[in-house]
Amino acid sequence: MNSEYIDRPAIIAEVTAAFYRYETALVSNDTAVLDELFWHDHRTVRLGAGENLYGIEQIRAFRAARPSAGLARQLQNTLITTFGDDYAVCSTEFTREGSASTGRQQQTWVRMPAGWRIVAAQVSLMS
Repeated sequence: MNSEYIDRPAIIAEVTAAFYRYETALVSNDTAVLDELFWHDHRTVRLGAGENLYGIEQIRAFRAARPSAGLARQLQNTLITTFGDDYAVCSTEFTREGSASTGRQQQTWVRMPAGWRIVAAQVSLMS
């Protein structure tokens, strides 16, 4: 694969901004921004640490019911890789104060007409 196709600086900058916008919304429980950044489609998937969510409606319901306390976290080993102008994978690890677990998060982002959207996400915990 042509290396000029992978990690184009302008695309990395766009996806990085979207990723950190999502992170800010996540830790502040800004459900409007979280909803905006997921693809509004029945094929969107979010596999969480304790739930499997299929479709934007299940993701919305989960976000609406989730407690808003204790969401702060520290990210490490964040890696954003882009392929062409319209596809990216974001991976990160996170820790929360007082937790012995390390969380892992991976998201697939696609450029849609309305902007960058998460089409698939997975969150897991590792002791």
